[in-house]
Amino acid sequence: MTTIEETAGRDGALRPGGGAGWPAVGALAAATFTVVTSEMLPVGLLTPIGGALGVTDGTAGLTITVTGVVAALGAPALTLAVGRADRRTVLCGLMGMIAAANLLAAWSPGFGVMLAARVLVGLGMGGVWALAAGLAVRLVAARSVAAATSLIFSGVAAASVLGVPAGTLTGQVGGWRAAFVVVGGAAALVAVALAVLLPPLPAEGAVRLGGVLRLFRDARVRTGLVVVALLVGGHFAAYTYVRPVLEEVSGVGPGVISTLLLVYGGAGVAGNFLGGAGAGRSPRGTLVVISAVLAGAVLLVPVLGVGVPGAVALLAVWGLAYGGVSVSTQTWLMAVAPEAREAASALFVAVFNAAIALGAFGGGRVVDGWGVTAVLWVGGALAVGAAVAVGAGRGPGG
Repeated sequence: MTTIEETAGRDGALRPGGGAGWPAVGALAAATFTVVTSEMLPVGLLTPIGGALGVTDGTAGLTITVTGVVAALGAPALTLAVGRADRRTVLCGLMGMIAAANLLAAWSPGFGVMLAARVLVGLGMGGVWALAAGLAVRLVAARSVAAATSLIFSGVAAASVLGVPAGTLTGQVGGWRAAFVVVGGAAALVAVALAVLLPPLPAEGAVRLGGVLRLFRDARVRTGLVVVALLVGGHFAAYTYVRPVLEEVSGVGPGVISTLLLVYGGAGVAGNFLGGAGAGRSPRGTLVVISAVLAGAVLLVPVLGVGVPGAVALLAVWGLAYGGVSVSTQTWLMAVAPEAREAASALFVAVFNAAIALGAFGGGRVVDGWGVTAVLWVGGALAVGAAVAVGAGRGPGG
């Protein structure tokens, strides 16, 4: 009885299917977990970083902004730059870069060195995410691609639940530099795991700038990217300020907030797998539901989210809906551009990270000008716009 299915790609390379590729998929999930943890690690460490490096908390926040902007620009640039290089080799190199960048951040004698380290994190994260996102189809049988893609993206959701809180706790126990050392060590271990578990992954064809630009001519691709921008931008416009929302709108005390965010994160992991399963059957239908539920959860916080019970319920629904965004939108783009998976993934990562930066920045301006309740209306309105775009735009199947 054959236990390993293999299919020949257009480049003639044999690709494992069935159960043979699941350890490799697990290694890719560990990679996405590690790079997103690296991206978000300073969130819980801004005050000690600023104090040690002699900058304000606001300036220390550039460690997040710079990484997101570089990832948005670097994802398509790196995908073009690696050409026909074996994707296993590239991924291992990028994870090595992430490891070195975190160790450089841990050593930083000044803020300039810290920013340089964060630029390297952005480059590595953009490249890893862009390449890993489209590899499930090359590692498992066709019937398992949706589940494998969900597992790869579970690393993103798990990082928000486990990675950032664990890094923050490490910083509290051993200092912020120790947190960067630990994450750097984890990235090095993941690089080794990728080298051992991934099969050779020769490029299916070099990604060229003309090919990336041609994707924009496809209305289905444009619709997918618009939906990504609206959902991610709307989410981060509101979620970036979830702590003041919970304190001022829901009336939740500071001691309960970490528990509420853990509820949100756990729901997000569940939503990732539910969204992946649904998108495997119908990306359009799944994204309509996700957009509508996300809009409802955010818009209802000022109405039904008063007090701990209401806040818990709405945060769980919010997390469940947003947890499915990454995998569902990625599945949409893979379905409409199967011949250009890496180029589509690069665009996806670029738009995703740009939407994070713009959403957080725009949300801040709304909070400063009109208050925290207003930012919920903005986030909900953008999610409604995403639902309209999904329903009215062209997508998989037409």
